[in-house]
Amino acid sequence: MFTKWLTEGSFKRTAAVILGAVLVFTSGCSLLPNEDPEEVLPEITPPQISKKPEYEVTTTTLESKTTGTGKIISLREETMYFTLEGKRLKDLNVKAGQKVTAGQVIASLDVDDLVKTLRSDKLQFKKDEVQMKDTLRKKDEMDPVDFEMAVVDFEAKRQQLVEAQAEIDKATIKAPFTGTVVSLSVMKGDSVTAYDPICVIADTAQLTAGAKMTPEELTGISVGMPVTVDINGAGEVKGTVKQLPVVEQEDENGGNGGGGNGNAPEKPERPEDFLIVELEKMPAKAVRGTLLSISITTSRKENVIVIPPSALRTIGSRTYVQVVDDQGKREVDVEVGEQTATEIEIIKGLTPGQKVVGR
Repeated sequence: MFTKWLTEGSFKRTAAVILGAVLVFTSGCSLLPNEDPEEVLPEITPPQISKKPEYEVTTTTLESKTTGTGKIISLREETMYFTLEGKRLKDLNVKAGQKVTAGQVIASLDVDDLVKTLRSDKLQFKKDEVQMKDTLRKKDEMDPVDFEMAVVDFEAKRQQLVEAQAEIDKATIKAPFTGTVVSLSVMKGDSVTAYDPICVIADTAQLTAGAKMTPEELTGISVGMPVTVDINGAGEVKGTVKQLPVVEQEDENGGNGGGGNGNAPEKPERPEDFLIVELEKMPAKAVRGTLLSISITTSRKENVIVIPPSALRTIGSRTYVQVVDDQGKREVDVEVGEQTATEIEIIKGLTPGQKVVGR
């Protein structure tokens, strides 16, 4: 029995000693200071020498184009104006956007003073007619010269009545054809200057694309050339050049009528001022005045050898490229043709498939 107790007691003591040693060891480790982590040095990459780009010599269809801007216009339109000076607008019978028929009165001036004068002149002329009849009855009794002078005076008075009526008729303007009032420049009661625009009437059934271009831009363009028209809000439409504009040469005073002050009124636009494009189809969304841009193909070449502009090099009069192949780089003189913003035609010196070095 003693032996059994001793054995169990020794075992417990041994376990306690071991457990205490473990606790001391672990607590001792936690009391030690933390070691600094090792510093990770970045990997040093050696610098690489930049390589110039290389381009393959290819073939393509090369097109030269001329661009311009314009708008949808009517082939039949007219600017209406009065030829009387210093009168006020008495009646204005139209509004912008209104449809009118041929012969419809657009506007009229206040010419009541002219009408009153003409009425008085007509009454006086009736008296002159009575007197002329009496002169005709006495023709044989009169001196031939006196008779002839009487006839001339009578016809002069008749002509004055005709001219006075013509002046009054100028106070009214009528629509020259059936169309639409596309612009209106005056209001009722305005003082009107002769030849100043009153309104513009256009036949909206004859719409087409027109572009304003300078004489320099028209160089090389002829009737029949293909055109791509980009109409705002309606997209691209194909067409052809139908008519070139009538280019008026400016006079030596800068085109201001020789007055030298540059204050001459701006001339109304006419269809003949535009390069006219015949469209394959007029978009439904296009109306007179819609802005557009055009691109005219002036030349077209197929299977043309081309390189990018950055591959072409020049020194003085020499034009060359750097060709790269299995043997390295070498310089090759070339002859160039047409050039665009992205491609240069090579007439001589290169073949498709070669590689050239860019800058």
